[in-house]
Amino acid sequence: MPRTQFATRYDLRAPGADPATRQEIFARAVEQAAYVDQHGQDVLMISEHHAADDGYLPSPLLVASAFAAVTSRIPMTVSALLVNLYEPVRLAEDIAVLDLLSKGRVSYTFGLGYRPVEYALYGRDWARRGAEIEERIARVLEIWSSGETTPPPYSQPHPFLFYGGGSPAAARRAGRLGLNFQPQHGSDELKRIYEEACREAGRDPGFVLQAPDGGPANVFCARDPEEFWERYGHHLLADAVAYQEWHGEAGSYVVDHSRTVEEMRAAGVYVVLTADDLVDRCRAGEIRLVTSHPACGGLPADPSWESLRLVCETVLPAVRG
Repeated sequence: MPRTQFATRYDLRAPGADPATRQEIFARAVEQAAYVDQHGQDVLMISEHHAADDGYLPSPLLVASAFAAVTSRIPMTVSALLVNLYEPVRLAEDIAVLDLLSKGRVSYTFGLGYRPVEYALYGRDWARRGAEIEERIARVLEIWSSGETTPPPYSQPHPFLFYGGGSPAAARRAGRLGLNFQPQHGSDELKRIYEEACREAGRDPGFVLQAPDGGPANVFCARDPEEFWERYGHHLLADAVAYQEWHGEAGSYVVDHSRTVEEMRAAGVYVVLTADDLVDRCRAGEIRLVTSHPACGGLPADPSWESLRLVCETVLPAVRG
């Protein structure tokens, strides 16, 4: 049986938070990054969106740099990096510097994004987004290969790069560009299209990182799950509802269409379990990826830390041991 993987993700959305509360969440995330690095987790995940009323993280490279400064072992991934919102030369430089700071521990999933408001904020052409992202990614790769800017990345020829998306066009684009592929659905058909596009471009297929075909997208651990849901379930619901508004009816294992906390508890996309229950579900193979989301919807410090400590100090050693 494959080893259970342990991930921690941050998008740092916190609806209604004042500046002091938001600063505490950011500072806590850095402290928690150091903690999960020390306790054997497998990856830190950092997301990007713009023009969000809840303060969704718009600057993932800055947060990844802060995480790199307090960690020494754990890989990190920026997923997804919205390439069309960046100027290619500066993006190539910033990624190269972060690659040096982290000793090559940061990988990237390049993506288009799916919110026209973000393109409007940056004055980008929504209608040309597909062609434009190919141009921008090709330019970034050219900058690194030609040595046009300095310093070069630590990783050679460049950091580990995916292209992300849930459509055949995304799969073909990843193959044309020579990138690895991260479909947002666990689709064998998208994998086949990607591999064919790679071969048509005269290269061997890269790595395909497929979404889990089952299990929860967000895992929380509590000594008393009933109390957690009662006191903090609205934070999880705020996170789910915000994604609903962005994704609509689009299917993805991370999207929960619940409208109440009670519906969320039944849906199983966000789960709150005791440490013993989580250990049992991991050992049974029901959960292969334990994704902690300790700042979910602006979750306060006490339940955030309790969940992360139970996962890292009780569940992970039991499952790995």
